[in-house]
Amino acid sequence: MRGVALTAIALTGALSLVGCAKDTGGGKSPSGGTAAGQGCKLSPKPDVPATAATSSTTPEKVDGSALKVGLAFDIGGRGDASFNDAAVSGLDRARAEFGIKPENVKEVTASPNEDEAAKQTRLRQLAQDGFNPVIGVGFAYAEALKAVAPQFPNTRFAIVDATVEGAPNVTPLVFAEEQASFLVGVAAAYKSKTCRVGFVGGVETPLIQKFEAGFVQGAKAAAPDIKIEKKYLTRAGDFTGFQDPEKGNQAARGQIDAGADVLYHAAGASGKGVFSAAKSGNALAIGVDSDQAKQPNLADVKDVIITSMLKRVDVAVFDLVRAVARNEVATLPKTFDLKVDAVGYSTTGGKVDDIKDVLDAYKAQIVTEKIKVSDKPGK
Repeated sequence: MRGVALTAIALTGALSLVGCAKDTGGGKSPSGGTAAGQGCKLSPKPDVPATAATSSTTPEKVDGSALKVGLAFDIGGRGDASFNDAAVSGLDRARAEFGIKPENVKEVTASPNEDEAAKQTRLRQLAQDGFNPVIGVGFAYAEALKAVAPQFPNTRFAIVDATVEGAPNVTPLVFAEEQASFLVGVAAAYKSKTCRVGFVGGVETPLIQKFEAGFVQGAKAAAPDIKIEKKYLTRAGDFTGFQDPEKGNQAARGQIDAGADVLYHAAGASGKGVFSAAKSGNALAIGVDSDQAKQPNLADVKDVIITSMLKRVDVAVFDLVRAVARNEVATLPKTFDLKVDAVGYSTTGGKVDDIKDVLDAYKAQIVTEKIKVSDKPGK
């Protein structure tokens, strides 16, 4: 179960980094830059409020043996090493802990650029077959749920990354992606030797722009003079940007050629190409959604992944299934954020251990709303 993820963190010492000159001026943006290869001129580490703590509950044991759970994946499905696999992790945990029978779980997957009729048919079939809850993994199911959910008022639907207005039997599972992206933006600034970093987005939608917004804000909070390269693989409406590793590789190579040495992707399966480019280009990379350094199909590039922005879709799916089993759906958080430990950053490989106190200090500032992270990119 999730425990308290952050308590008051004592301020200890000064952080020293090889090749990085730390600014000592009272929180103001430093003037001027640093020479290429010497890293960023960094802002002082923020204070940690004494009340900074995330919280979670430890509910009593749940019997879910009577549940039938349907999971409708976004494109890529199980095995994408990112968004969908995070949902899989939550469902697998729910199966193990709640005693859900294997035959009472069904997974179906979307195709790239399919029409709404296909999505509606997929959801409708799950509901007709008695699956309850039915979970749409991704905002692409929003329009389909508007049509299907009213047809099955006794079925609990849920959707990740969207809200369906006027459908009381659809539970939104939405996240503060910008908050965790802020933290990995700080990490990028601290780890960059060129003081230039990059962001690769899969599809230019308001959702993926939340990742960009947080990343840019975090990087600039840590290093006001940092330069940031940004590239989206496809425009809104063309969802192939989430499953085109070659396009991700090309975008990342362009950013590395421009001088970026730490790259953050929010591009689904296309992120594999970003990691490959980082490895071949002597750069570092930041994963997304899941702890990507732990993904078996990314074993050959895990050495360049310094951290991953954690969007705990697994937590949301697990909590949703538990809430349905207990008939307590109304108790779910309105937004899965840092306060409920549903977003964050990974530490696999120990590559950010030396700046963990800095990252947690910024985290505490966000939890206590000393820092407010925008969910929209700046002009």
